[in-house]
Amino acid sequence: MIDGRQRKNITIGLFVEIIQKPHQRSGQLTGGNVAKLLTKSANHPHGIKVQLESGLVGRVKNIIE
Repeated sequence: MIDGRQRKNITIGLFVEIIQKPHQRSGQLTGGNVAKLLTKSANHPHGIKVQLESGLVGRVKNIIE
């Protein structure tokens, strides 16, 4: 599995599963294509923050190939 905590692994248009802020306790994942990378640093311990094409924002948990 590709690591969603490394910014270099995530590109625009990639299909990923994110966890939104309100769902952090439940662990509910949402799938979609990356529209924007919001985390500027090279890595983040909880996952790179992205905005999906649907407009939802969250941290990448899984990268679907």
